[in-house]
Amino acid sequence: MIIKNAKLQNGIFDLKINDGKIARIGKFSENGDLDAGGKILIPGLIDVHIHGFCGVDSSDCQFDKIGDALLKEGTTSWLATLMTDSVDNLEKITKSDSPRGKGNMLGFHLEGPYLSMARSGAQNKSYIKAPNIEEYRRFSNVKMITVAPEAEGMIEFIKSVDAVVSIGHTDCNYETAISAIEAGANSLTHTFNAMPPMLHRAPGPIGAAVEKQIYAQLICDGKHVEKSVVLAAYKMFGSDRLVLISDMIRPAGMPDGVYDSGGYDVYMKNSIASLKDGTLAGGSISLMDAVKKAVEFGIDFYEAVKMASETPAKLLKLKKGIIEEGYDADLVLLDDDLSVLEVLVSGEIVYSR
Repeated sequence: MIIKNAKLQNGIFDLKINDGKIARIGKFSENGDLDAGGKILIPGLIDVHIHGFCGVDSSDCQFDKIGDALLKEGTTSWLATLMTDSVDNLEKITKSDSPRGKGNMLGFHLEGPYLSMARSGAQNKSYIKAPNIEEYRRFSNVKMITVAPEAEGMIEFIKSVDAVVSIGHTDCNYETAISAIEAGANSLTHTFNAMPPMLHRAPGPIGAAVEKQIYAQLICDGKHVEKSVVLAAYKMFGSDRLVLISDMIRPAGMPDGVYDSGGYDVYMKNSIASLKDGTLAGGSISLMDAVKKAVEFGIDFYEAVKMASETPAKLLKLKKGIIEEGYDADLVLLDDDLSVLEVLVSGEIVYSR
């Protein structure tokens, strides 16, 4: 596969792709298989926190439907994120052999069940429980798990986990968060949401994350986190550590109405998903729209793209998210208005508008 005349950050170039990887970037005499026509080419976006999309939830095990719908939005890789549920259900879902679709369903992000009752948000309280490493080992293909560090036995649990540990749905203080980070936790889940605020004499988990410079996931939709706070997070963590996420749930991309999500009725109205009491229940815009929102807020376009591709790839230790030789050829061609024109996964065109 040869892509001609693609606009990269530093100019117009051709790309040669072999065996699913970027083999060469330059100017070639050979004819191309795809002429980008000077349009913007970016790495495929990587969403480490997404529950569902277009009426489907990860718990339905219809991963192909979610993943294929995400391709149209420029997301080529994702973690199927599971809400707090019974251990038996989580085991069944993570061991499902259901089709994955054309994109990269990388594995699972367990958002629970080892969370805080006080900061449960839209998670089902009836399934929140204390950590148990033997129980956790019943699950398969877990790449990330969100936990509340203050739970009894959590520090030892963190030390034993073989996935990225993210701090979220927590009421922990600064000292406890520091202990969790030193034990191996390396991220915050939807920073600012479902956790104590960062105060000048009580910095909490956010202050601990800034000090220790771990990763921070952020829902950049202007509803979960206001513009000024998005910009503050960008300055605190930088594009090397701030990870944009969608946190989309089943109703995302659907008309206004009432939908089931995590065992609760979720009300979708004017593109906002919430519980009956007004609690935000999850995200409703795609990761590409989050990139656009970051740009709208004043963040450089390529910095915003980095936070939705290269940075999450580094968090997961993947050779993706960068347009460089040797990296996976997961690519998105954008029109001038940043809408998606073409999507490639491993050098194969999987979506064309």
